Amino acid sequence: MNRLSFYRLLVRIGFALLILLINFACTNPEGSEGIEVLDPTEENEESSDTPEGLYFPPSQSPEWETLSPAMLAWDSNGEQALEEYLLSKDTKAFIVLKEGKIVVEWYFGDHTQNTSWYWASAGKTLTSYTLGIAQEEGLLSLDDTSSDYLGVGWTSATAEQESAITVRHQLTMTSGLDDTAFDCVSPECLTFLAEAGSRWAYHNGPYTLLQQVISSASSSSFEDYFNSRIRNRIGMDGFWFSTSGTNNVFFSSARSMARFGLLNLANGQWNGQSILGDTAYLNDLKSPSQELNSSYGYLYWLNGQDDFRLPGLQALFNGQLIPNAPADTFAGLGANDQKLFIVPSQNLVIVRMGEDAGTSQLGPSSFDTELWDLLNAWIVYD
Repeated sequence: MNRLSFYRLLVRIGFALLILLINFACTNPEGSEGIEVLDPTEENEESSDTPEGLYFPPSQSPEWETLSPAMLAWDSNGEQALEEYLLSKDTKAFIVLKEGKIVVEWYFGDHTQNTSWYWASAGKTLTSYTLGIAQEEGLLSLDDTSSDYLGVGWTSATAEQESAITVRHQLTMTSGLDDTAFDCVSPECLTFLAEAGSRWAYHNGPYTLLQQVISSASSSSFEDYFNSRIRNRIGMDGFWFSTSGTNNVFFSSARSMARFGLLNLANGQWNGQSILGDTAYLNDLKSPSQELNSSYGYLYWLNGQDDFRLPGLQALFNGQLIPNAPADTFAGLGANDQKLFIVPSQNLVIVRMGEDAGTSQLGPSSFDTELWDLLNAWIVYD
């Protein structure tokens, strides 16, 4: 599927959104049938890797502690310039957390604290986290052959070629399957192009099928498993919806994206309970996952690397992905400039939801560097 077709699909979201929001109001926040529901109040030993002093907002409550920019000595002129820029770029919601507390929370137009918006490919990070939990629970291994969960014949490749594709290849965008039919998950679209592990290509089809892998391994729907393991335990709202009949997109409030960013900042811990405790997986998640694109981890984009590749291109670009952002920044980046930035060195989480800012890219875009120019003029770093 080409990019124009992708954007047309996004237009369809608008027609479905009102109905979906009504359905969302009926979503069961306590868990789902058919799978074990973990107790969100369960106390587990907190990881020693969790940064000290992080604040976690309570679940099922609008309460969220704040820190004023003035208390942090951030530049007030820079704040005004940032807000005006975001407004000019059709932003719907913008949140900055420092040590888990809200520094700014801005909504534009008719968007509110409770309005749902799509994450686009920034939601790939949710699938990555859920997969890590499934592996931690012993339901699967990244090195398993994908056919173990998707069945033989899930591609049009030969049996030998298909059996070489593992869950890890799906997770790292290195399946070797032709990415021309971008969203398609049918075997006739998933054709062999290169040996698994030898080519990096941003490809929604094999990614989307990771959710089926999790469903097969857990004997439940992907959404039920995700809700019970992540969403409900950290107080998120939101739901998954297929925008094309194949590619599942997550919708939620901006605060829910901020909550997930805070979970990342806290290295998989949430107020004393372990959501994802596999430290090796967490480290790999935000490290180069293969040698073909050093700026891509486990469905996360990574800053601070020597080079990068972009969606839809095979060219290798020298330099950092976002040269003016802190080097340790890792991110969920989605079409139409949906952004989730996590900066461990500064205990920052930054969320942007909205319309296309004018870049028309599927993930990383020039909006990233423009935004960070303004953030750098406002924020006083530790």
